[in-house]
Amino acid sequence: MKQSSRSSSMALTKLTLFFLFSITVSTLSQAKSPSLVSEIKSQNQGQDSEPYVGVNIGTDVSNLLSPSDLVSFLQVQKITHVRLYDADPDILKALSKTKIRVMISVPNNQILAIGSSNTTAAAWIDRNVVANYPETLITGIAVGDEVLTTIPSSAPLLLPAIESLYSGLVAANLHTQIKISTPHAASVILDPFPPSQAFFNQSLAQFVVPLLQFLSKTGSPLMMNLYPYYVFMQNKGVVPLDNALFKPLTPSKEMVDPNTLLHYTNVFDAMIDAAYFSMKNLNVTDVVVLVSETGWPSKGDSKEPYATIDNANTYNSNLIKHVLDRSGTPLHPEATSSAYIYELFNEDLRSPPVSEAHWGLFYANSTPVYLLHVSGSGTFLANDTTNQTYCIAMDGVDSKTLQAALDWACGPGRANCTEIQPGEDCYYPNNVKNHASYAFDSYYQKSGKAAGSCDFKGVATITTTDPSHGSCLFPGSKKVSSNKTRQAVNSTHERSAADRLRVIALRSNPISGFSKELVVFFVVALSSLLFFDIITSC
Repeated sequence: MKQSSRSSSMALTKLTLFFLFSITVSTLSQAKSPSLVSEIKSQNQGQDSEPYVGVNIGTDVSNLLSPSDLVSFLQVQKITHVRLYDADPDILKALSKTKIRVMISVPNNQILAIGSSNTTAAAWIDRNVVANYPETLITGIAVGDEVLTTIPSSAPLLLPAIESLYSGLVAANLHTQIKISTPHAASVILDPFPPSQAFFNQSLAQFVVPLLQFLSKTGSPLMMNLYPYYVFMQNKGVVPLDNALFKPLTPSKEMVDPNTLLHYTNVFDAMIDAAYFSMKNLNVTDVVVLVSETGWPSKGDSKEPYATIDNANTYNSNLIKHVLDRSGTPLHPEATSSAYIYELFNEDLRSPPVSEAHWGLFYANSTPVYLLHVSGSGTFLANDTTNQTYCIAMDGVDSKTLQAALDWACGPGRANCTEIQPGEDCYYPNNVKNHASYAFDSYYQKSGKAAGSCDFKGVATITTTDPSHGSCLFPGSKKVSSNKTRQAVNSTHERSAADRLRVIALRSNPISGFSKELVVFFVVALSSLLFFDIITSC
């Protein structure tokens, strides 16, 4: 990656470049690539009319949710697109009659058999697609994963496998509803910045060229696994962290393509445009890029200091906003690539390095690793808003440890523990776990859900399920007034008797909106009469 110079001697040049960039972007926005736009419209027929964000579901997880629980979890989280790394029949069955769209996959170890036999390919389509569609909304098939770079010995059979599976789709008359392609590693593209100079690795040309021709003919996307995290790690000191995380940049920090004068504010867009330019160099201009994997790890070893919760949160939150804002790329502002986040769960069974087990948005027990900040970007992921996550006591923690955490929360932590006092709404059930959960959530909400505010020495956990029960409303509940929450009060500060009576009166005598209007009407009318009486008496 290259950056524009920040020296004073280049100020005039940069100003000129920026002016030319504005003209270029304006021109590109008005003169959109007709072939690409038409291809997007063609691919959207009967499928998604807008760009979307999906999630990859890896299964190297201890105690993975059952298929039915997994699907219920996806629905609660409002996840509408998923990619499986196989075609698990139980998960596909569980997805039946839901609105969740799924991309299924052919594992790398099945490519040899499918690529060598049309009969095997047809059987695979019948068993995994025809048997489930349309009850299960299968929208795509990913054949292998990074085959050209990870198992080059299978490269000669990759396209034959894809073509045989496509023939199976044609036979079932599903080839227009279900797209088929293969995900590539970013390393198949060389010299990715500036994007205009990018090109496919020429040693792979014998496989890439016919594959792109197939994608163009069938209206299928070029699937790319794009990781700005690795670009940053391999180019530290050249690529600023902010560029990799979609953070706002000053013009001086934007990456400028010297050939097109297009400004790149993030690495993700530059990688997508590198793919478009690479295809263009092979005379392919009507294939859309689909980002089949992207993400950022939340934890790493000493050699991966940038694999942190904050960076993972920032990247994935900004990615979601970027895609759902439909802003496209500098080269193709009219074409926003959909993307699948890698991944749904932390795969704790993964081999080292440490980061391999920490790409997930959620832990295996379905609690979020961090809270995405994507409010205002639609309904994707239910853990994105500050009103839908809570901090509660973990199961299986001994009472003595919980009591110590509870004492800290209600004492030095200054959580609002009034509601768990005798006679209050959250006193029952009268046990340490219930009281601790309320106190933990009070502290968590009061702290603005900051990182580490739901820990309490490892005895607390974040949940997206509202723990409120009966008349007991937890501080983070959506039922609690959004305008004002009760002030944090310790057990040494009691509400006055008048305040208690006022609350009781309001609870027992609610005034409807219509009643309030009547009261206002009569007060105004009475005031007018009194005013008129005073005037006339004078």
